[in-house]
Amino acid sequence: MTAPRQTWHPGGCHCGVVRFEVELVAPVEAQTCNCSICVRVGFIHVIVPQSRFRITQGSENLSQYTFNTGLAQHLFCKTCGVKAFYRPRSNPDGWSVNGRCLDEPVEMNLSAFDGQNWELHAADLLHADLTPANILPSHNHPDSLALKLIDLSNAIPTSDRAGY
Repeated sequence: MTAPRQTWHPGGCHCGVVRFEVELVAPVEAQTCNCSICVRVGFIHVIVPQSRFRITQGSENLSQYTFNTGLAQHLFCKTCGVKAFYRPRSNPDGWSVNGRCLDEPVEMNLSAFDGQNWELHAADLLHADLTPANILPSHNHPDSLALKLIDLSNAIPTSDRAGY
């Protein structure tokens, strides 16, 4: 049996100023999300590690937006406003690419993620790019999950989190 073949796929924003490439294995594991921002922009999450993503053009034309915990770094093209990728809270050392911003369609296995209740479902984001070794209980919030790479001890209470 041969290993799945990884292929680089180009993509970008609507106006073409911001361009990227992402290395994917078909079929691509992707998630939809019902949080306050994803539902409004129709983001389809394809989460990849840093090593499988590169900005090829227009990094100087990106604007950053953060809210609630401030951990996710939402990046938008300053010209057309499209969010083609961002640094997700669930994987701050990687990227979440918008599957809708790839130049050519790829086969995707879509699953729904309950972003309105992020802490309760964060473990659902564990897949090939997020391993159990990267997630452990937060010391200050034993009922929630935190990544080894980030500290959620200053995060707002779960009951106040309407979306991310």
